[in-house]
Amino acid sequence: MTIHIEQLTFEAIIGLLDFEREHTQRVIIDLEAVYNYENGAFIDYADLAEMITIRVQEGRYKLLEDALLDLETLILSSYSHITALTLKIKKPDILPNCQVALSQHWHY
Repeated sequence: MTIHIEQLTFEAIIGLLDFEREHTQRVIIDLEAVYNYENGAFIDYADLAEMITIRVQEGRYKLLEDALLDLETLILSSYSHITALTLKIKKPDILPNCQVALSQHWHY
């Protein structure tokens, strides 16, 4: 099975620049997780979306890289039956002429 969470959007403190440390900005996260559905071991997408939102908001990360790696650890600790994971973190409003993002794909 593959679960998709697309365009999970919320406000968070994230980034290195002075104004990013003082004011929240819009963050968008996409997730794709492949998992073995056996014996009713499913992934609750509502819980997963909330868990991601809370972690990023509380993390106040300076780097997208740190946020991405921390989310991977959090997700795997909660859902050990995941066999592949793709995460993408986007800061759509940081530059006036584009959206910036960071992504990573893992196989387990």
